[in-house]
Amino acid sequence: MLLSFAYLAFAAVLRLLVRGRRAEFAKDVELVLLRHQLSVLARQHQRPRLRPADRAFVAALARLLPHRRRHGLVVTPATLLRWHRELVRRKWTYPQRKPGRPPTGRALRELVLRLARENPGWGYQRIAGELIKLGVRISPSTVRRLLASAGLEPAPRRSAVSWPAFLRRQAASMLACDFFTVETVTLRRLYVLSFIEHGSRRVHFASCTPNPSGAWVVQQARNLSFTNVLERTRFLIHDRDSKFTAAFDEVFRSEGITVIHTPVKAPQANAYAERFGSSAPSAPNVSTGC
Repeated sequence: MLLSFAYLAFAAVLRLLVRGRRAEFAKDVELVLLRHQLSVLARQHQRPRLRPADRAFVAALARLLPHRRRHGLVVTPATLLRWHRELVRRKWTYPQRKPGRPPTGRALRELVLRLARENPGWGYQRIAGELIKLGVRISPSTVRRLLASAGLEPAPRRSAVSWPAFLRRQAASMLACDFFTVETVTLRRLYVLSFIEHGSRRVHFASCTPNPSGAWVVQQARNLSFTNVLERTRFLIHDRDSKFTAAFDEVFRSEGITVIHTPVKAPQANAYAERFGSSAPSAPNVSTGC
């Protein structure tokens, strides 16, 4: 009885407030009613299922509301950002394939092992050279990997410094460069050229552009030469991207820097720059120039 009386009193007060101004308050009352219905639905455990057209409609109209009025939506700002990430993923979909070099064929692997067993004095360079005479091109590093996997020791006279050991010894004077990409809100891809010092892991952003070219990369190298970074650099590492032209290398050679090109399809040879490109937005100790 008491609950019914309270409800009738509340309804009577509402009728007194809107009496004579029903047309003016009708829309506001409807909005209050709809918001309360949404709050009731939000308390349910089952999440609403939106079609792509519903998502586009909600996202477009939500942009017209002030930030303080968006708390009553069925979706959160984090959901809108997730929809944007899905758009980026659908636009830049590439065939799934394993990174790195393709596997060596069985026939070529057996030929390398046969040459190594029949010629104990041949090193990796010699075996790779003999295979070139047969019309087969294979790198000495691949020959070394095949011999190591088969348990064959290298030739006694081979004592070259390994690539990881070289990087550790020359880390204080080593500079690496590479491109990485970022996606904008409008699904536009930007290419960022970065340089990283191996010793301190300090990153220098050269610049960013949607369409990098050889001339643009050369200009970024010239801009970097005006800083004091090259004064403590002896070696520069980069991959064989066509944008790194001979003019780009000549800018560093004129400063007395030795330019080293990494092998084809070997991202581990430039591991520091490759690793930074995959986590650039959260990388510490960064100096930017763009």
